[in-house]
Parts: sequence; C-alpha cells; structure tokens
Amino acid sequence: MDAVRLILTSRRELADSGEGAEILTQVWQAQALAQAIGSRLAVSGPPELRGEALGLTELAGRGCGVLGAPDLDPGELLAARLTELEDARQALLDLAGLLGEVGIALVGLASSADDQGTYWKCMEAIDAADESRDRVLEMLRKLTAREEREEREAAVPER
Repeated sequence: MDAVRLILTSRRELADSGEGAEILTQVWQAQALAQAIGSRLAVSGPPELRGEALGLTELAGRGCGVLGAPDLDPGELLAARLTELEDARQALLDLAGLLGEVGIALVGLASSADDQGTYWKCMEAIDAADESRDRVLEMLRKLTAREEREEREAAVPER
C-alpha cells in the first residue's frame, strides 16, 4: 500500500483511539510507519534525503522502543503494509502532520496519567515524535531546495 494512504489510515486510527492503551498503540503504529518510510527513503529516495532519512529511522525506532511493541496481529501492522512511496513530498507532508498529532495525543495522555511510569513514557515518546518531525521537515526543506535548483537550471538557456 502507498505511504500516503497508510499515513492517512494512521491519522484516522489515532483520532479514533479512545483510552490510554489504545492511544499508545496508535502512537506506536505511527512511529513504526515513520521508521518504515525513513528506511525506504534511505535506500531508494533522493540522495540528498538519505542522511536525514536514516536519522528518521533511528528516531522513530527509539519512539517505538520507548513504548514497547503492542500486541497486534501481523495484519494490523501498518508499517508492514508499506509497499510504495510514489510521492515523497506528499508522504513527508502527511507524515509531518501525523507526527504533530502524535505529539498532541501524547501530551493529552501524559497530562492525565495516573502513574509516573506512563507519564515519563509519554514524555520520551513526545521527544522522539518531535525529533522525528524535525527530520521530516528538514527533508521537505531539502526537496524544495532541489526543486528550486532544478527550476533555475532549466531556465538558464544553453550556450
């Protein structure tokens, strides 16, 4: 399945999640998806994105590790369904939005946490989501710079 469709599915699932454990499951799903997209871009994305994509893979992996893997059937793993990344720009724009929503959901969960363990788990996951989002925004900046450079080069008449 295409990355953009998976991100939209993840956003919908996160928005529809109700209680703490369900929110954490959807946050983990979003981080795992970010990790998979980072891996895909690191291997086959534009060369100027590969370093940031590797960083995204690491950071999103840290976010998953902080939360611990939820009890999901293999068919429920969104990241495992990633088969295409047709539009890197749109996928990154949507992923930035998803990671922002993850942070908001975690802030809400942390503020209502009954125990210190959940609170600190949320704080570490917020940090990982925020840093992952920063990497995504940097990749978008690099894509824009590349496109602008290509447009300038195309506009210069050959001699």
